Amino acid sequence: MMPGLLRGIARTAVIAGTATAVSNRVSRRQAGRWAEQDQERSGPPDETPDGGPDQLTQLEQLGRLRADGVLTDAEFEHQKARILNT
Repeated sequence: MMPGLLRGIARTAVIAGTATAVSNRVSRRQAGRWAEQDQERSGPPDETPDGGPDQLTQLEQLGRLRADGVLTDAEFEHQKARILNT
């Protein structure tokens, strides 16, 4: 292999590894934020008969988190599907 090509491959591997590490860190941080929100939530204003927030309220909160940059589009879609399948 040519030395320049080998350097390019190594650089790509480092960048990919860094991107993966950052992505994993963001996912862990987001999971922590969701856990904190669940603990802090003492009773949202709109509740279903079982005491939980209604779907519309959850989706509105989810939309705000995405708009604020807390959630990625993929995280938003995952959580939205979870809410709608409840």
